[in-house]
Amino acid sequence: MMDHSIKEIRETEQIARSQRLGFRHLLRVEESKAGSSAAIMVVRRMKAAAETGDALRLPGETLAFVGVKPGMVVAELFPAGGYYTRTISDVVGPKGKVYGIENAKWDKGEDAKMAAEPGHANVSIQLVKFGEFNLPQKVDLFWTTQNYHDLHVAEYGNLDIAAFNKHVYDALKPGGIYFILDHQANPGTNDAQIAKVHRIEKSQVIREVTAAGFKLVGEGNALHRPADDHTKMSSDPAIKGHTDQFMLKFQKV
Repeated sequence: MMDHSIKEIRETEQIARSQRLGFRHLLRVEESKAGSSAAIMVVRRMKAAAETGDALRLPGETLAFVGVKPGMVVAELFPAGGYYTRTISDVVGPKGKVYGIENAKWDKGEDAKMAAEPGHANVSIQLVKFGEFNLPQKVDLFWTTQNYHDLHVAEYGNLDIAAFNKHVYDALKPGGIYFILDHQANPGTNDAQIAKVHRIEKSQVIREVTAAGFKLVGEGNALHRPADDHTKMSSDPAIKGHTDQFMLKFQKV
């Protein structure tokens, strides 16, 4: 059964798309309906997303697709200030845990500031060398959004992607989920091109992750945008926020 807080967010997003109503108005309606403190916190997080224009990322549908639930232990690769971390923290609740794994060279203190916010005592941040992590316990979910492609950028570090994905596999509990959301690239995009456009082919991700022993158990199309021709850098102002993105859910078997 879907957790109430995730259901609130997804319903809000679905209504907004189908009826093309003002997103802030819908959030006010949903906040008035939220029947639990967890639901209220998550709906407020969605309000903040609407105010910054990030509702285009559809966090509610994303969390529902992945299956984030109360009590889960989650590892998030590269929180980058905590856009998703905050909502994951709210959903897993006080009985859950979120381990943020951040590249020490990218750290500007934003992750620690986010973890220190009221209500996020279940979040801890580890600053590590690019591509490395050492979790204190096995996790239910390993999460990375818009960053898997960075593992192929030599400037950040010469990473053995096969070894990295095997490390993720070993870090998960039996049946655990490895979730990857990223910007789609055109066929034949190599590592040098990935470094330029900050995109990666979905098929390449599937090959690499399944080679580590994972099974692909779900693909999400909520952020599929056919108008994106995959040629521009993902952060190019002409396409930023409107890139064609894929969601992949892998399971440890």
